Order: sequence, then C-alpha cells, then structure tokens
Amino acid sequence: ISCPCALVISVPLSFFAGIGAASKVGILVKGSVYLEELSRIKTAVFDKTGTLTNGCFEVVEINSENPNILKYAALAEASSNHPIAKAIKKAYGKDVEEQKITEISGKGIKMELDGKEILVGNSKLLGINVDNNIAGTLVYVAIDGECIGNIVISDTVKKDSKETIFGLNKKNISTVMLTGDSEKVAKSIQEQLGIQKVFSELLPNEKVEKLEEIINKNQGITIFVGDGINDAPVLTRADIGIAMGGLGADAAIEAADVVIMDDKPSKLLDVMKISKKTMRIVKQNIIFAIGVKVLFLILSTFGLMTMWGAIFADVGVTLLAVLNALRILK
Repeated sequence: ISCPCALVISVPLSFFAGIGAASKVGILVKGSVYLEELSRIKTAVFDKTGTLTNGCFEVVEINSENPNILKYAALAEASSNHPIAKAIKKAYGKDVEEQKITEISGKGIKMELDGKEILVGNSKLLGINVDNNIAGTLVYVAIDGECIGNIVISDTVKKDSKETIFGLNKKNISTVMLTGDSEKVAKSIQEQLGIQKVFSELLPNEKVEKLEEIINKNQGITIFVGDGINDAPVLTRADIGIAMGGLGADAAIEAADVVIMDDKPSKLLDVMKISKKTMRIVKQNIIFAIGVKVLFLILSTFGLMTMWGAIFADVGVTLLAVLNALRILK
C-alpha cells in the first residue's frame, strides 16, 4: 500500500504531458520548472518590434490631393533596398524602372522626371516642420519645390496582439512594453493595445536595467517576450524568457526558456492555460494518491484490508493517476 509508484510516475508524467501539449500548439517549453512558473505570472513585459508588431514597415496613410504621389516616391526609391523604400514600392504595387537620382545625405532623393524636379525625403529636405501628432515615418514629396503631400509609413500591429494584452489584463497580470522607439510611437502602440505601462527610447542595456527595476518592485513571476538579438540579455534576466521563434534571432531563441514557433503573441495565453491545467492535474494526482494510501493504511491497521485492496492502492491508483495525467494532452 505504501509503495510510491503513483507519485513517482504520475507527477513527472503530468509535466511531460504538459510540455507535449504545448508543443502540439507550436510552443517549445525547455523544462518542467518553466511550465510550473508559467502558472504564476504576475507581470508580462514585451518588446515592441517583431513581438507585438510585425517588424516590417507598411504605408498606412497617404496625405495628398495628387494621385501620383505614390508613383513619384516609388520611382525615386526604385534602386533602394531600405525598408522604407521597400514599403513604398510594395504599396505602389507596379514595376518601376530605376531613375537617375541624386541622393542628398540624411535628407532624401532628388530626380528629374518629365522636365520636373522631384524631391522625396524627410522634412529637412523641404525645410518644413514635422507633424508631431503622427506616429510613424513621414516621407514628403515635392514637385519643383512645392510640397504635394506626404506618405506615412509605420510598423503594423500583429492581428492578435490586442487580444493577448486584453487577456493578460483580464487575468490581473500587469502588462509593460520596453522599446527603443520614440515616445510618440510607443504611446501610439500603448493606446492601440491597452498596455498598462510603456518605457520608450531605451538602449539594450537600459532595457535590462528597467526590467530589473520591474522585477524588484513586483512580487511573483515576471516574464519578458522578445525576438531580437538585442533582447537576449533581457530574456536571460527575466524569470521566464519567451522568444518568437519564427523570425526571431538565434541568440534570442537560445537564451529563452520558452519559444513560440509561429510568432503569435496570443500563444502566450495558450501556454499559460496549459500550465495551469498541468498544475491542477499534478495537485489532483498528489492528493488522490496520498489520500487513498492513507485511507487504505488505516483500514489495514484494523485488519479491514485484503491483498486485492493493497494491489488497488498501488497499481490501481498508479494507473488512474497516469490516465488523469494524459488528459492534459487533450
């Protein structure tokens, strides 16, 4: 009756089943200790680019009465491989021929087209003031020195980022974002997603310092979710580091304790659900195994237990605990 088979087999098996269940939905958990800690998260800290956003620029707005503004910008950027240039050419959606251009360092591009001088670049190129109310990169276009409008280019938010933040806030888990981007861009993402706290314009070492402050102030498990090579030190410092495995840097994936293979932040909610279910079943198995054995030991003391009862208390309880552990896989 006192043989510990049920505990020795069912408890590790429950964690193995939990790790297996997470892998079935594209989440790699690098050990049972991390699966356990995921059920006790109190603070979730996120990187921005590539984690909550797609990590690629897109044209989000065109402010001009001239229908050819995007064409002029695409022609000017035809020979460039800069992410902003790629975003403009992608938005234009047509093949463009390389033009003879003059690059003005740190400002933009000048070219001749149909006898007109086309300027494409930032506000410094045209000597105008930047609209501080827009969260994104502004590309201005001018014809013969007259500005015809601007193109707003920004990194886009992932489809399930808002769902993720909402789910964490609903569970009373504090949400924080650390980013190297400007305060204007950070505030825009905060408003879109409902993140509770945002810290912007941070260098990689400052991210580590800020995370340490957060860990020291808050009780419970603090996780950090990131994807870039600069996030590796922060992933290592967090109680649990979670990396985006699809487009994430190898250094970040290696430093992380949990890897989300398809880069969907909502998978964080899935692995937390699996973690809590695993811990619930582990506790059920411990209580059931010890409870049955204590009961049968008391009965055997008074001679009310047969050998068949003893076998059930050992083998039977073990099999039931194993079957209970396998429920995690569903």
